[in-house]
Amino acid sequence: MMKLTILAALTGTAAAFAPSASNVASTTGLRMSDETTVIEEPAVDNAAALIEEETPVTPPAMVINGWSADAALPLHGLPGAIAPLGFFDPLGFSKDADLNTAKRLREAEIMHGRVAMMATIGYIIGESTPTITYGMDVHHTIANNQIPEVPGTVLFPFFLAINIAEALRASVGWVEPGLGPLFSLREKYYPGDIGFDPFGLKPKDAKDFANMQTKELSNGRLAMLAAAGMCVQEQVNGQGILENLGF
Repeated sequence: MMKLTILAALTGTAAAFAPSASNVASTTGLRMSDETTVIEEPAVDNAAALIEEETPVTPPAMVINGWSADAALPLHGLPGAIAPLGFFDPLGFSKDADLNTAKRLREAEIMHGRVAMMATIGYIIGESTPTITYGMDVHHTIANNQIPEVPGTVLFPFFLAINIAEALRASVGWVEPGLGPLFSLREKYYPGDIGFDPFGLKPKDAKDFANMQTKELSNGRLAMLAAAGMCVQEQVNGQGILENLGF
């Protein structure tokens, strides 16, 4: 009887020091919860980092004289489309043109327009005004035949000045050979804007600049047609421009 009493007392004492099942389960649950939290947080951060890395960064569009290139517009949005025809390119020279090609086409158009505007004035003044060479007779040699009559000592500095002007223009707007693809314009160069504005006529407002650029292009296009017509007319009948009109 005494042995049974001692055994029961020892069993109760041992049970008092043993952890309960509920405490073990609770502790295990807390540990699992802590471990889950530690694992999930970096996973979310890694996913966010991957999304940021995969998202392409679009560089801001460069604005030059108020114009920023837009590939969705004809000729990347350069001014020059006028009513009633709007953007007129029947032969599709600018179709699928990249930005550099679009700028190069506009550069060629505006520079040829400027030369043609000077040529139309030159035709009329050169053959219909009193000069040192031809005296007061305004119906002298037609413009097409005047160059062969100009002495070489005058032509040489004239063509030298043209070469210097073209070299300066190229240095402003064009990438040097060997430093990039051939026939490439500088990224920050606006077609035709070589910085020559002695009278300060260039507008500072973007809308006014686009309007003036459109007017210059329109006059240049008309002048190219006019210069070509003058040349053909003189070749056909051998008369000066004003003489052919009866003046």
